[in-house]
Amino acid sequence: MPPGTQKVDLQQEQGERNPIPTRGATPQELANPLLQSEQELRRIIDLIPHAVVVLNPDGKAIYANRVAVEYTGLSPEEMNADDFRDRVFHPEDVQRLREERQEALASTAPFENEQRALGKDGKYRWFLIRYNPLFDENGKVLRWYATGTDIEARKQIENKLRQDERELRQLINFLPQQVVVLDKDGTLLQANRTLLDYYGFTLEEMKGAGTRERMTRDVHPEDVERLERERSAGLSKGRPFEMEKRLLGKDGRYRWFLFRYNPVINDDGDVVRWFATATDIEDRKKAENRARNENVALREEIEHSSMFEEIVGSSEALRRVLGQVSKVAPTDSTVLISGETGTGKELIARAIHNRSNRSTRAFIRVNCGAISPSLIASELFGHERGSFTGAHQRRLGRFESADGGTIFLDEVGEIPQETQVALLRVLQEHEFERVGGNQTVPVDVRVLAATNKDLRAAVADGTFRQDLFYRLNVFPIQVPALRDRVDDIPLLVEYLVDRYAKKAGKRIRSVSKNTLDLFQRYDWPGNIRELQNVIERAVVLCEGEIFCVDPSWLAPAPSSPTSPNPSTQTIPLVADLAEREKAMIENALRAAEGLISGPTGAAAKLGIPRQTLESKIRKLGINRHRFRTS
Repeated sequence: MPPGTQKVDLQQEQGERNPIPTRGATPQELANPLLQSEQELRRIIDLIPHAVVVLNPDGKAIYANRVAVEYTGLSPEEMNADDFRDRVFHPEDVQRLREERQEALASTAPFENEQRALGKDGKYRWFLIRYNPLFDENGKVLRWYATGTDIEARKQIENKLRQDERELRQLINFLPQQVVVLDKDGTLLQANRTLLDYYGFTLEEMKGAGTRERMTRDVHPEDVERLERERSAGLSKGRPFEMEKRLLGKDGRYRWFLFRYNPVINDDGDVVRWFATATDIEDRKKAENRARNENVALREEIEHSSMFEEIVGSSEALRRVLGQVSKVAPTDSTVLISGETGTGKELIARAIHNRSNRSTRAFIRVNCGAISPSLIASELFGHERGSFTGAHQRRLGRFESADGGTIFLDEVGEIPQETQVALLRVLQEHEFERVGGNQTVPVDVRVLAATNKDLRAAVADGTFRQDLFYRLNVFPIQVPALRDRVDDIPLLVEYLVDRYAKKAGKRIRSVSKNTLDLFQRYDWPGNIRELQNVIERAVVLCEGEIFCVDPSWLAPAPSSPTSPNPSTQTIPLVADLAEREKAMIENALRAAEGLISGPTGAAAKLGIPRQTLESKIRKLGINRHRFRTS
């Protein structure tokens, strides 16, 4: 070793910064190959661009290369001091590093950590420190060699990536769509805030045990089988696909979502991730259902030949009704239309709808009297799958079909009492539950009802709820019988003759005066519907250009003080039959104590429909209430 060469011992002599301890070298030492090799090794270590520190078995620094010394700007004494790490390393890292180093040094296994070290420029930089032990022949640690690699640039890139990831995650969380990340097998990895808020779960809960079962449970039962099939097929193909399904939210309601799945492909062409977005399409589905139901209603309307396309007549009784229609139509008030069978109650309901703000939406007609009492609730409110025998799938009811529009409940008095409760709830709270379901369905529907029976009497009989009657009878309209608007008969005959003549391909120029007189004398118990049927039959049989009707088709009605033509003479046989019929009905009412419907009512005793009996009671002028007992 040449004179003046010094050995490293974290000391500095003669004003030079040198991590090698110095003392005078003897000629024998200079001639020692081992010492020369050590000096050469130290010079090589000083040239390494990484910081190198040698530690004793307890972790105290006993040597540092030139890079470490120059970076910190500390003297050998400062680097050898007990508070060296407190002075060099970042305050946020000191405690963590102390605990990690003590545990690692005790294990005698190589280890590494990342820490920020203070440079002589007053700035911290990130270093990756790797520790490797040197053992003696007995396996005891003699030294620890630590190398520090500057990773500041890498850390800045990592921080930038983390910041970008945070911003991207915030952006995804702000999206109105649900966003999920799945592994190649479809297992959930990530989910945005929109999805978590909809379900009411945390990401950990969504990824926890039973995730697949919970996802199946949250899908509408009617969609599960189809979705499992479509999802499995889509994932196996590795191509973008989409599907629609109903998901249960934390509010306990199902909503429709459109899911779009897109795969992430690696360089080998394999799927490594799936990105899926779910868009709420509940409103679109409702619009589709409404359009579908409106189309069904339109087809039903076309198939169901209405009495006539417009209201015909100019009598005072009809003008009074049309005035009421004009006043109530623009409102959303519930209307109860009363009148005999065949007077055109549905036509009045359609006139109200067509003049309302809902005229562009559905008009759904329900004939409550034509539906079995056991099925009326399902028809009105729908049912869930499996709610009763034969309910193989979920079905929307007429109220749901009429959402946003108008529902017309014809023969509303025929609704059974158990269903009257649900109807009352719709009128009061604008919501209902499907048969067999427990989910509340909100609905915006205007209700128009019609009846040919005396609902007040039904309330008194206990067959119709009083509170429901008041809810329906917000705006009552009484449609006059045809015999109360005799002045309209010529116009109606002309209109209907023209209509059916065109339909039959015939040319009819005029109406026989005798036929018109016959029409005006007749009592028309079936009202306009009966007039329509008579005219259609006569048009079919008519062979000339003059419309006429066989007088035998229309038997004269019994005379009464209110008869349009008091001079009309009655046939004795007809009068006798009427008196006998009246006596039979009064006897039946007396036996039934004034009750008409039901198994013990007068209609059952006479063996005739309730509607027929009520019509006869009105026609014969019978006061059924006098037969009621206290």
